[in-house]
Amino acid sequence: MLTGITIVFLGGDARQVEVIRKCAELDANVRIVGFDQLEEPPAAGVSSEKLTTELLASADVLVLPVVASDEKGSVPVQFSSEPIILQEEHFASLPKDVLIYTGMAKDFVRRLIAKYKLELFELLERDDVAIYNSIPTAEGALMMAIQNTDITIHGSTCVVLGLGRTGFTLARNLQALGASVKAGVRRKDHFARAAEMGWKPFMTTDLADQAADIDLIFNTIPTMIVTAQIIAKMPRQAVIIDLASAPGGTDFRYAEKRGVKALLAPGLPGIVAPKTAGIIMANCICQSILEQKIRGDVQ
Repeated sequence: MLTGITIVFLGGDARQVEVIRKCAELDANVRIVGFDQLEEPPAAGVSSEKLTTELLASADVLVLPVVASDEKGSVPVQFSSEPIILQEEHFASLPKDVLIYTGMAKDFVRRLIAKYKLELFELLERDDVAIYNSIPTAEGALMMAIQNTDITIHGSTCVVLGLGRTGFTLARNLQALGASVKAGVRRKDHFARAAEMGWKPFMTTDLADQAADIDLIFNTIPTMIVTAQIIAKMPRQAVIIDLASAPGGTDFRYAEKRGVKALLAPGLPGIVAPKTAGIIMANCICQSILEQKIRGDVQ
């Protein structure tokens, strides 16, 4: 239980609503900012607030959105017309032992957290969260593939670039649907794993040799890899779905010029399955808070 713990939420989307509900169910004192346009409160006993230094000074835990803010401190809000702008005074007002959670933080937030020696937990850096999130990401990528092609996944030739947590789940799902899966890898152990799974591995440096026989490319590598030279060798009817963080790893300008459909699709869990993605984050945050509480009690 989270009884007696004050948790402040600043902004976010439907995923954040699930985290709020979970914390309220565990008896936390939940105070939220940026949810005034919700049709109904996320849970009983949740208090809607304005962003003030007094509010932040009361926090045992601060939960920011999946992307904490932009580089000017603007926090993403889906359920409010009023902007939330973080400033240095907000970080200065936080208790020294506050726990701060987000999916990923940009330099603005990192710099101020470091300045005031606060503790930051970035959920998307955790293997368990990334693996769970790979499930809705893969399903969303498949949805996009079906919507943007006139062929079935079954019998198609699909290239998955990168066999990290998302790439592996996606390749396995494509295989289950009857696709011929080629896996572009950068490591020898990934090459071996792809071969063991029954996929056709190749090193990403040899991508140009694979380009002529592709129906779909799914990229998970956040560096420029699907270059103009690669796109020039691809069939015009091929589709590129780039799952890497913006700006992706595809030359979108050249793809458009050549008439090859290329789609940038980061953040799919929050788009295609916000409830599931929110539950993943809620379970992780609540478990982490409990662990930190136990650790503090022991000390």
